[in-house]
Amino acid sequence: MSLQIVGLKEIRGPLVVIDQVPDVGFEEVVELLLDDGSVRNGRVVEITGNRAVIQVFEGTSGLSKTNTKTRLLGHPMEISLSSEILGRIFNGAGRPIDGLGDVYADKKADINGRSLNPVCRKYPRNYINTGISSIDGLNTLIRGQKLPIFSGSGLPHNQLAVQIVRQANIAKDEGKKFGIVFAAMGVKNDVADFFKRSFEETGVMEKVVMFLNLSNDPIIERILTPRCALTVAEYLAFDQGMHILVIMTDVTSYCEALREFSSSKEEIPGRKGYPGYLYSDLASLYERAGIVEGKSGSVTQIPILTMPNNDITHPVPDLTGYITEGQIVLDSNLWQIGIYPPIGVLPSLSRLMKDGIGEGYTRKDHSAISTQLFASYAKVQDARALASVIGEEELSEVDRKHMAFGRLFEQYFIGQGFTVNRDILETLNLGWNLLSLLPKTELDRLSTDLINEYYDSDRAIAHFMALKGGKLDAVLRK
Repeated sequence: MSLQIVGLKEIRGPLVVIDQVPDVGFEEVVELLLDDGSVRNGRVVEITGNRAVIQVFEGTSGLSKTNTKTRLLGHPMEISLSSEILGRIFNGAGRPIDGLGDVYADKKADINGRSLNPVCRKYPRNYINTGISSIDGLNTLIRGQKLPIFSGSGLPHNQLAVQIVRQANIAKDEGKKFGIVFAAMGVKNDVADFFKRSFEETGVMEKVVMFLNLSNDPIIERILTPRCALTVAEYLAFDQGMHILVIMTDVTSYCEALREFSSSKEEIPGRKGYPGYLYSDLASLYERAGIVEGKSGSVTQIPILTMPNNDITHPVPDLTGYITEGQIVLDSNLWQIGIYPPIGVLPSLSRLMKDGIGEGYTRKDHSAISTQLFASYAKVQDARALASVIGEEELSEVDRKHMAFGRLFEQYFIGQGFTVNRDILETLNLGWNLLSLLPKTELDRLSTDLINEYYDSDRAIAHFMALKGGKLDAVLRK
């Protein structure tokens, strides 16, 4: 049952205050009717006694304190859900903007989600193939995982997001449906057009649901965007039995909107002005990923966030790292030398990787080869540090081989281009070709059985000589 109240007690930024409101509920949706007949939407964000503070999505400009009529609708904000929602584009508040009309709902759901009993969670297994070697081979994305991408100013996180959407898939032999929910928050018009055009041109739009909140849209709408996207993802996963990958960019824009909203409520700020509840707010988004017992679908998250001043200790990446199961870090130094995608291998991590790879999932040697590639690339960094002091010519032969290995690893394993889509076997075979350029004595993370089965220096030399037109570093041919 709806309730209508005439007049406003106070107008403060994007907030209005009404008095003498009986039985109002937190997060309840309201409609504000203006003198000119237009309607604005809002939600209750604070309750003190009979006083309610309402967040107005479209802003408070032009509201009258005496004539504005506030109608409380008696339910939280909901989004219409249907099996036909794939391929549609919505604004940040869940309203269609693709010109195809409203969604004819099979059901409506509260965008804030429902509390999930941790006992009902199923441990994530198996993987999602992104076609990107530095993710699939070294930081494998597991179904039901939340694995953020930490980016910085000027780095190609938007291109990486498009590439993942275009290439991501699950194991084909299971015959289960796969879909992507893409939420863009605070993006510019040209970036939004880039996303839409890329998805349409590559033919993946039919498996994508897009939510676009532009930088000139109200910040209040930006706070709703990830919740609308996750509600759609949960419906497709747990009601329709699909495996859903949720990509959210840019979480930092969401947090800045949250900071501005908190300031308008005159709340006591925490670190760098962000509200003290930023951790729990982010957790309320990230913890909606997972697999539920008795359900055939899954929700996997890749939140993308930009680190102000490339500072990984900034509150947004810092708190995100506490909640999620690892991170993929983009490296500006790799980007400056033309490596795409510029994924920093050593600071990146996927904590659930060990449980979704290996025999029965990818290949029996996957875990061992990823560990060895990490270890060998770490030795590359040590050799480079030493070379910066004494010069590369003065290094030992083994160190020079690691230096040459590092250059090939960055150029051909990390760097693969925007249009290259590698399956997991191609990634693992490339890893073996790289490791076969090093002496067997340096492969201390691999068993003798694996080395005997996969190590082949002649094959590796021929492979990279073909790639480099016969100009392979002489130290690797010894």
